[in-house]
Amino acid sequence: MHNNILDDLTDYPFDRLRALLRDVEPPAGVAPIHMQIGEPKHAPPEFIGSALVDNMADWGRYPPPNATDGLRGAIADWLGQRYGLPTVMIDPARHIALVSGTREALFMAALLAVPETKAGAKPVVLMPNPFYQVYVGAAAMARAEIVLLPAGPETGFQPDFSAVDPAILERTALAYLNSPANPQGSIADLAMLESAIGLAREHDFVLAVDECYSEIYTADPPPGGLSACASLDAGCKNVLVFHSLSKRSNVPGLRSGFVAGDADLIALLLRLRQYGGAQLPLPVMNASEALWRDEAHVEHSRALYREKFDLALEILDGAFGATRPGGAFYLWLDVEDGAAAAKKLWEQAGVRVLPGEYLAQTDTAGTNPGRRFIRVALVHDIETTRDAINRISDTLRT
Repeated sequence: MHNNILDDLTDYPFDRLRALLRDVEPPAGVAPIHMQIGEPKHAPPEFIGSALVDNMADWGRYPPPNATDGLRGAIADWLGQRYGLPTVMIDPARHIALVSGTREALFMAALLAVPETKAGAKPVVLMPNPFYQVYVGAAAMARAEIVLLPAGPETGFQPDFSAVDPAILERTALAYLNSPANPQGSIADLAMLESAIGLAREHDFVLAVDECYSEIYTADPPPGGLSACASLDAGCKNVLVFHSLSKRSNVPGLRSGFVAGDADLIALLLRLRQYGGAQLPLPVMNASEALWRDEAHVEHSRALYREKFDLALEILDGAFGATRPGGAFYLWLDVEDGAAAAKKLWEQAGVRVLPGEYLAQTDTAGTNPGRRFIRVALVHDIETTRDAINRISDTLRT
Protein backbone atom coordinates (compact mmCIF):
# COMPACT_ATOMS: atom_id res chain seq x y z
CA MET A 1 0.00 0.00 0.00
CA HIS A 2 1.28 3.48 -0.88
CA ASN A 3 1.66 5.71 2.19
CA ASN A 4 2.49 9.33 1.45
CA ILE A 5 3.41 10.16 5.05
CA LEU A 6 6.03 7.42 5.33
CA ASP A 7 7.32 8.12 1.83
CA ASP A 8 7.93 11.73 2.79
CA LEU A 9 10.02 10.85 5.84
CA THR A 10 13.79 10.89 5.49
CA ASP A 11 15.45 7.57 6.24
CA TYR A 12 16.46 7.11 9.87
CA PRO A 13 20.00 8.43 10.61
CA PHE A 14 21.62 5.04 11.05
CA ASP A 15 20.07 3.75 7.81
CA ARG A 16 21.59 6.77 6.06
CA LEU A 17 24.95 6.08 7.67
CA ARG A 18 24.89 2.45 6.53
CA ALA A 19 24.14 3.66 3.01
CA LEU A 20 26.99 6.19 3.15
CA LEU A 21 29.51 3.56 4.25
CA ARG A 22 28.13 0.59 2.33
CA ASP A 23 31.10 0.37 -0.04
CA VAL A 24 33.71 1.58 2.44
CA GLU A 25 35.90 -0.81 4.43
CA PRO A 26 37.94 0.08 7.53
CA PRO A 27 41.71 -0.44 7.34
CA ALA A 28 42.93 -4.03 7.55
CA GLY A 29 44.34 -4.97 10.93
CA VAL A 30 42.65 -2.08 12.75
CA ALA A 31 39.96 -2.90 15.30
CA PRO A 32 36.84 -0.87 14.43
CA ILE A 33 35.44 1.45 17.10
CA HIS A 34 31.74 2.31 16.87
CA MET A 35 30.95 5.77 18.24
CA GLN A 36 27.96 6.57 16.06
CA ILE A 37 25.24 5.44 18.42
CA GLY A 38 24.41 6.60 21.93
CA GLU A 39 24.36 3.16 23.49
CA PRO A 40 25.82 3.24 27.03
CA LYS A 41 28.50 0.63 27.59
CA HIS A 42 29.20 1.17 31.28
CA ALA A 43 28.34 -1.91 33.34
CA PRO A 44 24.77 -1.84 34.70
CA PRO A 45 24.34 -2.31 38.46
CA GLU A 46 24.62 -5.96 39.47
CA PHE A 47 21.70 -5.73 41.88
CA ILE A 48 19.13 -5.64 39.08
CA GLY A 49 19.84 -9.29 38.34
CA SER A 50 18.03 -10.53 41.41
CA ALA A 51 15.09 -8.24 40.70
CA LEU A 52 14.71 -9.85 37.28
CA VAL A 53 14.90 -13.46 38.44
CA ASP A 54 13.24 -13.33 41.87
CA ASN A 55 9.54 -14.23 41.83
CA MET A 56 9.81 -15.98 38.46
CA ALA A 57 6.07 -16.52 38.44
CA ASP A 58 5.69 -12.82 37.67
CA TRP A 59 6.87 -13.50 34.10
CA GLY A 60 3.64 -15.42 33.64
CA ARG A 61 1.36 -12.56 34.68
CA TYR A 62 0.04 -9.62 32.74
CA PRO A 63 1.45 -6.47 34.36
CA PRO A 64 -0.80 -3.76 35.80
CA PRO A 65 -1.80 -1.12 33.21
CA ASN A 66 0.30 1.66 34.78
CA ALA A 67 3.01 -0.05 36.81
CA THR A 68 3.05 -1.01 40.47
CA ASP A 69 2.44 1.38 43.33
CA GLY A 70 6.03 0.78 44.41
CA LEU A 71 7.53 1.79 41.06
CA ARG A 72 5.40 4.91 40.66
CA GLY A 73 6.21 5.82 44.26
CA ALA A 74 9.94 5.40 43.59
CA ILE A 75 9.69 7.65 40.55
CA ALA A 76 7.74 10.31 42.46
CA ASP A 77 10.30 10.21 45.27
CA TRP A 78 13.17 10.52 42.79
CA LEU A 79 11.56 13.47 41.01
CA GLY A 80 10.96 15.25 44.31
CA GLN A 81 14.53 14.75 45.49
CA ARG A 82 16.22 15.45 42.15
CA TYR A 83 14.31 18.63 41.35
CA GLY A 84 13.42 19.87 44.83
CA LEU A 85 9.68 19.64 44.22
CA PRO A 86 6.99 20.31 46.83
CA THR A 87 5.83 17.02 48.30
CA VAL A 88 2.27 17.55 47.06
CA MET A 89 3.22 18.40 43.50
CA ILE A 90 3.50 14.87 42.04
CA ASP A 91 0.77 12.36 42.86
CA PRO A 92 2.08 8.92 41.77
CA ALA A 93 -1.44 7.86 40.80
CA ARG A 94 -2.20 10.90 38.59
CA HIS A 95 0.99 12.51 37.37
CA ILE A 96 3.14 9.56 36.24
CA ALA A 97 2.88 7.08 33.36
CA LEU A 98 5.34 4.22 32.93
CA VAL A 99 6.44 3.64 29.32
CA SER A 100 8.51 1.12 27.39
CA GLY A 101 11.36 3.54 26.78
CA THR A 102 10.79 7.19 26.06
CA ARG A 103 10.98 6.83 22.27
CA GLU A 104 7.47 5.34 22.43
CA ALA A 105 6.20 8.12 24.66
CA LEU A 106 7.79 10.97 22.68
CA PHE A 107 6.13 9.59 19.56
CA MET A 108 2.75 9.18 21.25
CA ALA A 109 2.92 12.73 22.57
CA ALA A 110 2.18 14.00 19.08
CA LEU A 111 -0.74 11.63 18.64
CA LEU A 112 -2.38 12.82 21.87
CA ALA A 113 -1.54 16.53 21.47
CA VAL A 114 -2.22 17.33 17.80
CA PRO A 115 -5.89 17.93 16.84
CA GLU A 116 -7.22 18.07 13.28
CA THR A 117 -7.13 21.87 13.36
CA LYS A 118 -5.99 24.58 15.72
CA ALA A 119 -6.97 28.24 15.44
CA GLY A 120 -8.86 27.22 12.30
CA ALA A 121 -5.76 25.96 10.47
CA LYS A 122 -3.28 23.10 10.29
CA PRO A 123 -1.67 22.48 13.69
CA VAL A 124 2.02 23.13 14.19
CA VAL A 125 4.67 21.12 16.02
CA LEU A 126 7.75 23.09 17.05
CA MET A 127 11.12 21.41 17.45
CA PRO A 128 14.81 22.33 17.60
CA ASN A 129 17.02 21.90 14.56
CA PRO A 130 19.11 19.64 15.00
CA PHE A 131 16.78 17.25 16.81
CA TYR A 132 16.08 13.69 17.93
CA GLN A 133 14.57 12.06 14.84
CA VAL A 134 11.50 10.70 16.64
CA TYR A 135 10.16 14.26 16.90
CA VAL A 136 9.91 14.56 13.12
CA GLY A 137 8.33 11.15 12.65
CA ALA A 138 5.79 11.81 15.37
CA ALA A 139 4.80 15.21 13.97
CA ALA A 140 4.50 13.81 10.45
CA MET A 141 2.34 10.88 11.53
CA ALA A 142 0.11 13.31 13.46
CA ARG A 143 -0.26 15.25 10.18
CA ALA A 144 1.06 18.46 11.69
CA GLU A 145 3.10 21.21 10.10
CA ILE A 146 6.69 21.00 11.32
CA VAL A 147 8.33 24.29 12.26
CA LEU A 148 12.07 24.00 12.88
CA LEU A 149 13.69 26.38 15.34
CA PRO A 150 17.43 27.15 15.02
CA ALA A 151 19.46 25.46 17.75
CA GLY A 152 22.98 26.40 16.75
CA PRO A 153 25.73 28.46 18.38
CA GLU A 154 23.77 31.69 17.93
CA THR A 155 21.07 30.44 20.33
CA GLY A 156 23.28 28.45 22.69
CA PHE A 157 22.27 25.24 20.88
CA GLN A 158 18.74 25.53 22.28
CA PRO A 159 15.57 26.71 20.47
CA ASP A 160 14.27 30.19 21.26
CA PHE A 161 10.50 29.78 21.55
CA SER A 162 10.08 33.47 22.36
CA ALA A 163 11.24 34.32 18.82
CA VAL A 164 8.38 32.38 17.20
CA ASP A 165 5.76 34.44 15.39
CA PRO A 166 2.65 34.73 17.64
CA ALA A 167 0.53 33.60 14.69
CA ILE A 168 2.52 30.35 14.61
CA LEU A 169 2.24 29.95 18.37
CA GLU A 170 -1.55 30.21 18.10
CA ARG A 171 -1.49 27.20 15.76
CA THR A 172 1.04 25.28 17.83
CA ALA A 173 -0.25 22.06 19.39
CA LEU A 174 3.05 20.62 20.61
CA ALA A 175 6.61 21.81 21.16
CA TYR A 176 9.60 19.55 21.80
CA LEU A 177 12.44 20.76 23.99
CA ASN A 178 15.50 18.56 24.67
CA SER A 179 17.77 19.26 27.65
CA PRO A 180 20.54 18.16 27.86
CA ALA A 181 20.25 18.14 24.11
CA ASN A 182 21.11 15.40 21.67
CA PRO A 183 23.41 15.97 19.80
CA GLN A 184 25.00 19.15 21.19
CA GLY A 185 24.79 18.53 24.97
CA SER A 186 23.36 22.00 25.61
CA ILE A 187 21.23 22.75 28.67
CA ALA A 188 18.08 24.86 28.93
CA ASP A 189 18.38 27.07 32.00
CA LEU A 190 15.52 27.70 34.41
CA ALA A 191 14.57 31.03 32.83
CA MET A 192 14.26 29.44 29.39
CA LEU A 193 12.14 26.61 30.76
CA GLU A 194 9.88 29.04 32.60
CA SER A 195 9.49 31.13 29.44
CA ALA A 196 8.61 28.07 27.35
CA ILE A 197 6.03 26.95 29.91
CA GLY A 198 4.53 30.43 29.96
CA LEU A 199 4.12 30.37 26.18
CA ALA A 200 2.65 26.85 26.28
CA ARG A 201 0.02 27.99 28.74
CA GLU A 202 -0.67 31.30 27.01
CA HIS A 203 -1.16 29.64 23.62
CA ASP A 204 -2.47 26.31 24.96
CA PHE A 205 0.01 23.84 23.51
CA VAL A 206 1.78 20.85 25.06
CA LEU A 207 5.42 21.37 26.01
CA ALA A 208 7.23 18.02 25.82
CA VAL A 209 10.55 18.27 27.67
CA ASP A 210 12.82 15.38 26.72
CA GLU A 211 15.18 14.92 29.70
CA CYS A 212 16.61 11.49 28.92
CA TYR A 213 20.19 12.69 29.50
CA SER A 214 19.37 14.62 32.67
CA GLU A 215 21.69 12.59 34.91
CA ILE A 216 24.75 12.81 32.66
CA TYR A 217 26.12 16.29 33.26
CA THR A 218 29.58 17.80 33.47
CA ALA A 219 29.03 20.56 36.06
CA ASP A 220 25.89 21.41 38.03
CA PRO A 221 22.73 19.27 37.76
CA PRO A 222 20.58 20.79 35.00
CA PRO A 223 17.10 22.04 35.89
CA GLY A 224 14.09 20.33 34.37
CA GLY A 225 10.61 21.10 33.23
CA LEU A 226 9.20 20.25 36.65
CA SER A 227 11.76 22.53 38.32
CA ALA A 228 10.32 25.38 36.28
CA CYS A 229 6.75 24.33 37.05
CA ALA A 230 7.57 24.34 40.76
CA SER A 231 9.12 27.80 40.59
CA LEU A 232 6.12 29.19 38.69
CA ASP A 233 3.09 27.82 40.53
CA ALA A 234 3.81 24.18 41.54
CA GLY A 235 1.39 23.00 38.84
CA CYS A 236 2.07 20.85 35.79
CA LYS A 237 -0.48 22.29 33.37
CA ASN A 238 0.54 21.88 29.69
CA VAL A 239 3.85 20.20 30.59
CA LEU A 240 5.12 16.64 30.15
CA VAL A 241 8.65 15.54 31.01
CA PHE A 242 10.25 12.35 29.69
CA HIS A 243 12.84 10.25 31.55
CA SER A 244 14.53 6.94 30.91
CA LEU A 245 16.77 4.47 32.71
CA SER A 246 18.69 3.75 29.48
CA LYS A 247 21.32 6.47 29.85
CA ARG A 248 20.99 7.12 33.58
CA SER A 249 21.50 3.50 34.63
CA ASN A 250 23.22 1.97 31.55
CA VAL A 251 20.31 -0.37 30.79
CA PRO A 252 19.09 0.56 27.27
CA GLY A 253 17.85 -3.00 26.79
CA LEU A 254 15.53 -2.75 29.78
CA ARG A 255 13.31 -0.33 27.80
CA SER A 256 12.06 1.39 30.93
CA GLY A 257 11.06 5.03 31.19
CA PHE A 258 8.33 7.30 32.40
CA VAL A 259 6.39 10.45 31.58
CA ALA A 260 5.36 12.89 34.31
CA GLY A 261 3.37 16.10 34.36
CA ASP A 262 -0.10 17.39 33.56
CA ALA A 263 -2.58 14.88 35.02
CA ASP A 264 -5.09 15.34 32.18
CA LEU A 265 -2.39 14.67 29.58
CA ILE A 266 -1.13 11.66 31.52
CA ALA A 267 -4.66 10.23 31.49
CA LEU A 268 -4.83 10.69 27.70
CA LEU A 269 -1.43 9.05 27.27
CA LEU A 270 -2.49 6.05 29.33
CA ARG A 271 -5.66 5.69 27.28
CA LEU A 272 -3.66 5.85 24.04
CA ARG A 273 -1.17 3.27 25.31
CA GLN A 274 -3.97 0.81 25.97
CA TYR A 275 -4.42 0.69 22.19
CA GLY A 276 -0.90 1.16 20.84
CA GLY A 277 1.60 0.39 23.58
CA ALA A 278 2.89 -2.50 25.65
CA GLN A 279 3.42 -2.43 29.39
CA LEU A 280 6.68 -3.58 30.96
CA PRO A 281 6.79 -7.07 32.53
CA LEU A 282 6.53 -7.16 36.32
CA PRO A 283 10.16 -8.28 36.83
CA VAL A 284 11.31 -5.30 34.76
CA MET A 285 9.16 -3.05 36.93
CA ASN A 286 10.85 -4.51 40.03
CA ALA A 287 14.29 -3.85 38.56
CA SER A 288 13.26 -0.34 37.54
CA GLU A 289 12.06 0.47 41.06
CA ALA A 290 15.43 -0.64 42.47
CA LEU A 291 17.28 1.53 39.95
CA TRP A 292 15.26 4.68 40.64
CA ARG A 293 15.95 4.27 44.35
CA ASP A 294 19.74 4.03 43.95
CA GLU A 295 22.04 6.98 43.15
CA ALA A 296 25.46 5.42 43.78
CA HIS A 297 25.67 3.74 40.37
CA VAL A 298 24.55 6.98 38.67
CA GLU A 299 27.26 9.02 40.38
CA HIS A 300 29.89 6.45 39.41
CA SER A 301 28.83 6.48 35.77
CA ARG A 302 28.72 10.27 35.66
CA ALA A 303 32.31 10.41 36.94
CA LEU A 304 33.41 8.07 34.15
CA TYR A 305 31.86 10.33 31.51
CA ARG A 306 33.56 13.37 33.01
CA GLU A 307 36.88 11.54 32.86
CA LYS A 308 36.34 10.75 29.18
CA PHE A 309 35.47 14.35 28.37
CA ASP A 310 38.65 15.48 30.14
CA LEU A 311 40.69 13.03 28.08
CA ALA A 312 39.03 13.83 24.74
CA LEU A 313 39.34 17.59 25.18
CA GLU A 314 42.98 17.26 26.17
CA ILE A 315 43.75 15.26 23.02
CA LEU A 316 41.76 17.53 20.69
CA ASP A 317 43.14 20.70 22.34
CA GLY A 318 40.44 22.96 20.90
CA ALA A 319 40.48 21.47 17.41
CA PHE A 320 37.16 21.23 15.54
CA GLY A 321 35.52 23.54 18.07
CA ALA A 322 35.65 20.83 20.73
CA THR A 323 34.18 22.09 23.98
CA ARG A 324 32.80 20.55 27.15
CA PRO A 325 29.01 20.25 26.84
CA GLY A 326 26.69 20.84 29.77
CA GLY A 327 25.38 17.30 29.58
CA ALA A 328 24.86 14.06 27.61
CA PHE A 329 27.86 12.07 26.36
CA TYR A 330 28.50 13.43 22.87
CA LEU A 331 31.17 15.52 21.23
CA TRP A 332 29.69 17.78 18.53
CA LEU A 333 32.67 18.51 16.32
CA ASP A 334 32.85 21.07 13.52
CA VAL A 335 34.69 19.30 10.70
CA GLU A 336 33.34 21.44 7.80
CA ASP A 337 31.70 18.48 6.05
CA GLY A 338 30.30 15.86 8.41
CA ALA A 339 29.47 13.22 5.82
CA ALA A 340 32.90 13.46 4.20
CA ALA A 341 34.58 13.28 7.62
CA ALA A 342 32.52 10.24 8.64
CA LYS A 343 33.53 8.46 5.46
CA LYS A 344 37.19 9.37 5.91
CA LEU A 345 37.23 8.24 9.54
CA TRP A 346 35.75 4.85 8.73
CA GLU A 347 37.98 4.27 5.73
CA GLN A 348 41.26 5.53 7.19
CA ALA A 349 40.88 5.08 10.96
CA GLY A 350 38.18 2.46 11.51
CA VAL A 351 36.13 4.86 13.65
CA ARG A 352 32.42 5.08 12.94
CA VAL A 353 30.71 8.41 13.75
CA LEU A 354 27.42 10.02 12.73
CA PRO A 355 27.23 12.98 10.31
CA GLY A 356 25.41 15.87 11.95
CA GLU A 357 23.28 16.54 8.88
CA TYR A 358 21.48 13.25 9.53
CA LEU A 359 20.19 14.77 12.79
CA ALA A 360 18.84 17.95 11.20
CA GLN A 361 16.82 19.24 8.27
CA THR A 362 17.46 22.00 5.76
CA ASP A 363 16.02 25.26 7.04
CA THR A 364 14.17 28.02 5.18
CA ALA A 365 17.51 29.60 4.25
CA GLY A 366 18.54 26.39 2.49
CA THR A 367 21.08 25.41 5.16
CA ASN A 368 21.32 22.18 7.09
CA PRO A 369 22.67 23.28 10.50
CA GLY A 370 24.25 19.89 11.13
CA ARG A 371 26.14 19.65 7.84
CA ARG A 372 29.48 20.82 9.23
CA PHE A 373 29.40 18.51 12.25
CA ILE A 374 29.91 14.95 13.39
CA ARG A 375 28.48 13.44 16.56
CA VAL A 376 30.89 11.28 18.56
CA ALA A 377 29.46 9.15 21.38
CA LEU A 378 31.88 8.76 24.31
CA VAL A 379 30.33 5.51 25.50
CA HIS A 380 33.33 3.18 25.58
CA ASP A 381 35.84 2.51 28.34
CA ILE A 382 38.62 5.04 28.88
CA GLU A 383 41.32 3.22 26.88
CA THR A 384 39.05 2.62 23.90
CA THR A 385 38.05 6.28 24.07
CA ARG A 386 41.69 7.34 24.13
CA ASP A 387 42.43 5.21 21.06
CA ALA A 388 39.37 6.49 19.18
CA ILE A 389 39.93 10.19 19.88
CA ASN A 390 43.59 9.91 18.90
CA ARG A 391 42.53 8.27 15.63
CA ILE A 392 39.94 11.00 15.01
CA SER A 393 42.43 13.76 15.79
CA ASP A 394 45.23 12.30 13.68
CA THR A 395 42.99 11.52 10.71
CA LEU A 396 41.05 14.78 10.53
CA ARG A 397 44.07 17.02 11.07
CA THR A 398 45.68 15.66 7.87
